[in-house]
Amino acid sequence: MPTFQSNPIEPSLLSRTIKKHPWLFGVPFCLIIVGASFGLQTFTQTRYDLQDQKTKQVSSEQALGLDRAKKKIDIREEYFRLSAASERDWEPKRIARPKGLPEWGVPPSEPRGSEPNDSKS
Repeated sequence: MPTFQSNPIEPSLLSRTIKKHPWLFGVPFCLIIVGASFGLQTFTQTRYDLQDQKTKQVSSEQALGLDRAKKKIDIREEYFRLSAASERDWEPKRIARPKGLPEWGVPPSEPRGSEPNDSKS
């Protein structure tokens, strides 16, 4: 059986050129990466500018006095109001137990290591 040739296909002009001069592939690649970084910088800056505009609009609305209508909150008053609400909303109910289970649950089983050793002397 004949062996395969080491180079069965003749390389193209492009592959031969890149093999001789690898910087012909590397330099344009690096230029694209750096150029894309500068290009994306404008989009990122636009995003932050729009976010800053929204923040300024909210602060101007607050300057009009929208926060004057808020009721002042006393933490103690809220605590007592919430604790009273939780006492009203529920009542204890017993759940039906499965058949064969005692009312107070299953007694714990004997530990495995407590069996006496039967050693004959």
